[in-house]
Amino acid sequence: MKYAVRSTSLGKIKGIDFEAYDEFRGIRFATAGRWQYPAICGAWEGTLDATEYGACCYQRRAFEDDAECNPFYHREFREGQTFTYSEDCQFLNIDVPKDAENAPVLVYIHGGSFTGGSADEGHIDGRVYAERGIVFVAINYRLGPYGFCSHPDLTDKEGRCGNYGLFDQLVAMQWIHAHIGEFGGNPEDVTVMGESAGAMSVDLLISSPQMKGLYKNAIMMSGAAIQRSLGKPFPPEKTRAFWESVMDKMGAETLDELKAVDEKTLYYAWLVAQKDFKMAIRYTLPVYDGKLITPENFNMKTIPDVPILLGITQTDMAPIAMEIFTKQYAKRCEEHRNKCFVYSFSRNLPGDTKGAWHASDLLYAFNTLDRNWRPFGRVDYQISHQMIESIAAFTKTGDPNCDAVPAWEPGAKMPMHFAETTRPAPLQTKEFLRNTFADNGAF
Repeated sequence: MKYAVRSTSLGKIKGIDFEAYDEFRGIRFATAGRWQYPAICGAWEGTLDATEYGACCYQRRAFEDDAECNPFYHREFREGQTFTYSEDCQFLNIDVPKDAENAPVLVYIHGGSFTGGSADEGHIDGRVYAERGIVFVAINYRLGPYGFCSHPDLTDKEGRCGNYGLFDQLVAMQWIHAHIGEFGGNPEDVTVMGESAGAMSVDLLISSPQMKGLYKNAIMMSGAAIQRSLGKPFPPEKTRAFWESVMDKMGAETLDELKAVDEKTLYYAWLVAQKDFKMAIRYTLPVYDGKLITPENFNMKTIPDVPILLGITQTDMAPIAMEIFTKQYAKRCEEHRNKCFVYSFSRNLPGDTKGAWHASDLLYAFNTLDRNWRPFGRVDYQISHQMIESIAAFTKTGDPNCDAVPAWEPGAKMPMHFAETTRPAPLQTKEFLRNTFADNGAF
């Protein structure tokens, strides 16, 4: 293994020297205790070894066999990998083009329902963007009961409650703004990108005044507008009964007792409590925290005037709803006179009949097809090339138009369909699903 050593204002750092780029793994950007807001990290002593990934947050696969508790996504994204886990998980990874100087920056926030996922899963790889002159950053943040407990009695002196994982993301953006220049990136030219819960995070962050000056463009894959229209954030008071149920499941009488238990005990008390609540996942989503996210700064009228790229997959979670949300979002952007480009990932992945399932576009957006079990062919690698070139173009210019795809107009009337024949076409999810699944009587 060849090493790359870089001198920064924080100290020296040792990463991995690849042929076309350098990679620095597991850089700590913040510290925080349980249910405390993160403090940005400063300098380190000596030379930081950044050749291994940092820990990701505790989640179900930390305590159970991932192949059994989440077999589909384990096989698609994580098979053969091992991970380390900790609540102390505020780490980021940076892929730096050789001789980068004032290069555009692409920051990726992973998905996983705000309860799972990590920046080092096998389908995520910044290499393809570093090879195109972009500094790529992927971040970890606190999840589930560690990152999104919002019992109102946790409200701090500044009036903040909950959203610890979201504040981790904000502090990561602040760290990037302060230090990415020392890795060859331009802190004034940052695109923030996320998928699913990561896209929802992007949508939440870009409306907050605290994100001002930290980003230039935004990419949301399968997650835009969900919390602006349908599942609006709860106020913390509405989550009180749920979190008191978590306390009850483990016999705790106070939040201090809950705060003191080990990670596994907290996790399973939280998991068991969900059985008593309908739509229980909503009690571990971002809330109106009183500072970063408020009803005033997060609604359909507060979409910022920046270039936005929205994506959905053809057989996404609730595909018709996702289509409606995406159209609404794009229409609002149009009213705000900012460019919003839309795509639909419409390739039925080979190997089974699952179609273009939720998050399947990530294998193409990072060109990690070779790490997957499916029999991908020429068409798949062509689509991957088209997606990567479009995302790279958007990161550099705020516009995804490039030589790899046909002319792409902003708005939701004629989004780009990444498929066997990539082309702009209307969204026709309902008709697509009817044709695809007609045999099972679903439509």
